[in-house]
Amino acid sequence: MNTPKKHSRRHSAVPSALFIPVAFFAGLVCGYLLWGKNASSTAISPVSQDDPSIGPKNAPVTIVEFSDYQCPYCKLWHDTVLPLLIAEYGDRIRYIYRDYPLNGHPEAQPAAEAANCAGDQDAYWEFHDAIFSNEYGYGQAAYVQYARDLGLNIEKFNDCLNSRQYQDEVVQDFRDGIRLGVNSTPTFFVNDIQIVGAQPFSVFKQLIDAELARVNR
Repeated sequence: MNTPKKHSRRHSAVPSALFIPVAFFAGLVCGYLLWGKNASSTAISPVSQDDPSIGPKNAPVTIVEFSDYQCPYCKLWHDTVLPLLIAEYGDRIRYIYRDYPLNGHPEAQPAAEAANCAGDQDAYWEFHDAIFSNEYGYGQAAYVQYARDLGLNIEKFNDCLNSRQYQDEVVQDFRDGIRLGVNSTPTFFVNDIQIVGAQPFSVFKQLIDAELARVNR
């Protein structure tokens, strides 16, 4: 999926189920109408201004994903749901990607750092998509090959990667996720309302449509 270039920077217990029963929909609607599970009651917001994003900053709906490049459900959501959301809603949504590398996924942190290094050369989203393609797998040799395929300056890319320039930034995403109650990937915040797991398009559509109706009243 080719998406806008990155000018800003910035892992998973696997969710128990990919597609959820009708009870989830009822719970989501009740929670939304009665109290919602939203991050505004926490000390921090899930929205970050220096993480990679797609869509306008003033979009009425913001979707923040805490994700892990080694998480199979993150890849599935990336491949099947994100393109549908972008096609359906366009500039009415802003999508922000934040890193949440799990201890059980040893390449999640290095992959996240490599994506940020690619972002220094305005190729964050292309590199992001390349990692999720898993064409070359994981590891530094794979990341360098992805960079070569994208035509990046390999010397600059390697300098960034070897110096671990973005180590602290990725770790800060993880810490922010913990403070927000994230403990698995993918976890999303749709206008601060939390959705856990690689839920299908229909779940996001239901909530996004409700949010659009609310803000347009």
